[in-house]
Amino acid sequence: MARGTKMMMGLLILTGISVGAQGQMLRDYVNDATRALGGSRKKTANKNTITNTEIVSGLKQALEIGAKNATGKLSVTNGFFGNALVKVMMPPEAAKVENTLRQVGLGAYVDKAILAMNRAAEDAAVQAQPIFINAITGMTVQDAIGILKGNNDAATQYLKGKTSAQLTAAFKPVISASLDKVNATKYWAEVFEVYNNLPTTFNKVNPDLASYVTDRALNGVFLYIAEEEGKIRNNPAARVTDILKKVFSYGK
Repeated sequence: MARGTKMMMGLLILTGISVGAQGQMLRDYVNDATRALGGSRKKTANKNTITNTEIVSGLKQALEIGAKNATGKLSVTNGFFGNALVKVMMPPEAAKVENTLRQVGLGAYVDKAILAMNRAAEDAAVQAQPIFINAITGMTVQDAIGILKGNNDAATQYLKGKTSAQLTAAFKPVISASLDKVNATKYWAEVFEVYNNLPTTFNKVNPDLASYVTDRALNGVFLYIAEEEGKIRNNPAARVTDILKKVFSYGK
């Protein structure tokens, strides 16, 4: 074979090797990019995918945390009495009684009654916790989806709307026992006894003390549950578990 022919064949072989190598490198690059893009899409899909079970679990957990935190804050000494937002005052029906007693220098009787009512609410709050926890277990998938898409207090309003009657029925005996324990019933009776013995005759007012304090106590607890729910919905730092992080960051 002539020398020129050999050189030409050598160049063709080298060129083929180079093109082949470059082609392989290009294919490798494309494959790597495809895998990377696919992985990114997979991660995005995972982030935006949530099951109904997870939604229900997350919302139940949020309500459980809210109920525990709320009752924990309110069940301590001055939890109700020292908090203007939830402090149990004399009922509106008894406002005239209270004003009259204070005007004639007998405000101490009213003050003792008010303190006793708040102590009863504080005493009962801690015992109410399991009642709230048990009530949460009835949440359905449909309820949970509606709550997740609802307002900042949607879970609290769901709990209040679905269970208020049952909670009141279960909570009132606890309140009644607590009122007796701290002598609230005695102080309440004293207030009206003193009032009714005043020289001037007024219309007798004697609302159901246990029902009144029960209603006020439950309102206070729901107020704080709503506050806790708002924190979890709006503050990522308040989402203290993985399921809370996933549920309340879903779609954001």
